Amino acid sequence: MAQTEERAVILIVDDTADNITLLTSLLGSLYKNKVATNGPKALQIAFKTPPDLVLLDIMMPGMDGYSVCKELKANPVTRDVPVIFLTAKAQEDDEMRGFELGAVDYITKPISPPILMARVATHLALQQAQKNLVRHNEELEAEVEARTRQLSGMQDSLITAMASMSETRDNETGQHIRRTQLYLHALAEHLRDHPKFRDYLVERVITMIYKSAPLHDIGKVGVPDRILLKPGRLTPEEFEEMKKHTIYGRDTILAAEKELETPELFLEIACEIAYMHHEKWDGSGYPTGAAGDAIPIAARMMAVADVYDALISKRVYKDAMTHEKASSIIVGGKGTHFDPDIVDAFLQISDIFDSIAALHTDNASREQ
Repeated sequence: MAQTEERAVILIVDDTADNITLLTSLLGSLYKNKVATNGPKALQIAFKTPPDLVLLDIMMPGMDGYSVCKELKANPVTRDVPVIFLTAKAQEDDEMRGFELGAVDYITKPISPPILMARVATHLALQQAQKNLVRHNEELEAEVEARTRQLSGMQDSLITAMASMSETRDNETGQHIRRTQLYLHALAEHLRDHPKFRDYLVERVITMIYKSAPLHDIGKVGVPDRILLKPGRLTPEEFEEMKKHTIYGRDTILAAEKELETPELFLEIACEIAYMHHEKWDGSGYPTGAAGDAIPIAARMMAVADVYDALISKRVYKDAMTHEKASSIIVGGKGTHFDPDIVDAFLQISDIFDSIAALHTDNASREQ
């Protein structure tokens, strides 16, 4: 047997017994009625368990209907409950005052039963439709949020997979991707209140920097194996070829960006990092020889993160440096290789870099 739909609750507020008797007799067969004979009692009932609709007499001793309506609309618990005024007043100013306070309708006395029933049914239906719309919107927002999280997770996985393609062909490891990503995020969070960087390093940009960091060496997929996998230092000619990974990375990301109808901040930042993270503050870097503030901020931060990680990592042609030695080299590059303000930030959070490196070592069997 189907469950009977729960009846709507109507709060009847009137100080006249005959009016209450009439209203309850008319409405009792269809709705559940609650009764109050004065304003304070009406508010007590409504605030404890909000009704679905209030029928409210205006002319009551002490606290009149206007005052009750004002209190109902001021309370978040009852502000969305529709209020219909019951009144012998028929002046336009009286009606305007009621509507300004938030009432949805007026029913004049003496009460016409058909009009009462029709108005009550109409406003209850509107109220239910509004509740359904709010619930639907909440469900839709939850679904969109869940889908967005799913797509974001898929995006992150795809980015990491793409970045790993270059790492698996290199002498570096997948942990390098994770470490540099975390270094970069730590720098961005520390610099977000710095006068020089705070206008740029807003929350959304920091998130995009973090997400795009793994693509900083994506261009290495275009470097020949004989150079990329060489177990030793490169010749000047080979190094010139290796430098082109910044151009390959830029072109790869730009090609992806062209497929979009609108610019995407994530790809814009990824392109800046991939193309210019080997530029130097004094203009002696590559591929463009840009200097100072002409180098994008995200690329300047990645320069510190990438060099630090290269220094502390073991390669076939070199041993790993200690954190202290690597830090001293970063400091030595202040104002020449690196943005001085970013070096200062690095020094203030160098212990975080050290911790990240310890947690994500190249021989770790899993992330910790």
